[in-house]
Amino acid sequence: MRKMFARFTFLALAAILVLTACGSQPEEVGGFQIPEIKDGQFNIAMVLIGPHDDGGWSQAHYEGLLYIEKNVPDVHVAYIENVPEGADSEQVFRALARKGFDLIFGTSFGYMDPMETVAGEFPDTIFIHISGYKSNTTNFGNLFGAMEDMKYLAGMLAGARAKLDGNPKIGYMATFPIPEEIRLGNAIALGMKKTCPECTMDVRWINTWHDPVIERDAAASLFDAGAQVVFTGADTPAVADVAQEKGKWGITYDWSGSCKVDACLTAPYWNWGPVYASITQGVIDGTYTPGWDYFDADSGGLGLYGFMEGQELTVGMQDLPPEVIQEVRDTLDQMLAGEFNRFDVFSGPINDNQGNLIIAAGEKFEQADLDQFPPGAPGLECGYCMLWWAEGITAELPTP
Repeated sequence: MRKMFARFTFLALAAILVLTACGSQPEEVGGFQIPEIKDGQFNIAMVLIGPHDDGGWSQAHYEGLLYIEKNVPDVHVAYIENVPEGADSEQVFRALARKGFDLIFGTSFGYMDPMETVAGEFPDTIFIHISGYKSNTTNFGNLFGAMEDMKYLAGMLAGARAKLDGNPKIGYMATFPIPEEIRLGNAIALGMKKTCPECTMDVRWINTWHDPVIERDAAASLFDAGAQVVFTGADTPAVADVAQEKGKWGITYDWSGSCKVDACLTAPYWNWGPVYASITQGVIDGTYTPGWDYFDADSGGLGLYGFMEGQELTVGMQDLPPEVIQEVRDTLDQMLAGEFNRFDVFSGPINDNQGNLIIAAGEKFEQADLDQFPPGAPGLECGYCMLWWAEGITAELPTP
């Protein structure tokens, strides 16, 4: 009897241990482990399109998340990386909301519709989508910044560099045919024409946000086709690495640490921390209403490598005409003071690359024009819209 009792006790304890172990395993959805929340804290989750240490877009967001953790009291932060756009991301967003996260950031354009769907199912969770153009004005908000400000300035530097080198050709490695990428390409061209009226710009579409091999191949293709300076719209610093090999110039993107090699001319980059911390504190305090939140350089959320406090001009900028450097500095100072913004970048007159007048002198774009292809979202229609290439761009328009 004693042996039977001991055996029964052992089996019961084993069953409890198995159940406990099973219960302690992290939840997995679509191959992604869903992090746990912490009771008694404000829980924030971030979904990244690439690895958190990609040297570009995702790393800039990840560092913004760490900034929240350091600067906003009583918060718990977590992230999931390498989440594809579409159905996979919808599962992840739903699992995070079900887990009990209070605030969820989605950091890629293709997360927009999945986040909108899940936000409708979890009205007590705040969802903030980076880029895109949709909001329900209650718990699903749109957030982005005027990177066109920094791309415009970088275009001025690229034009001056190409002119000085005697090769007035620029390249732009674009990701997906969405309004954001066309807007940024147009901003580059508008800046380029300020310092190099004879310059032209070619475009390569790579259809990926993060693929170091594809990025290297596309950069090499643009350089081999004659470009002296190549911009990237993708995540890694590959464009500067290829430029180093080719004896030309690359302009990296997204992260302040991406401009490492001598062939990196500059880097327009994001500084998400102050913006994220402000939103987080506003959600906690009940003072932030999700909507369309689009910030300019005066927010502290944007930077141009080589010109911000504590930075020095790169090798490629040191011999540019002093008047160009001063014009960039002066325009940046105006941007940081809130005296020059994205609507000044896209103010008339602007012609497209077919010779058509896009916007007349004295007129400016509105936000819907920057964000969308025609006709725009219902209730947020665009007048000028963003389906045109600026003068100097030699590429054909993509099919939306």
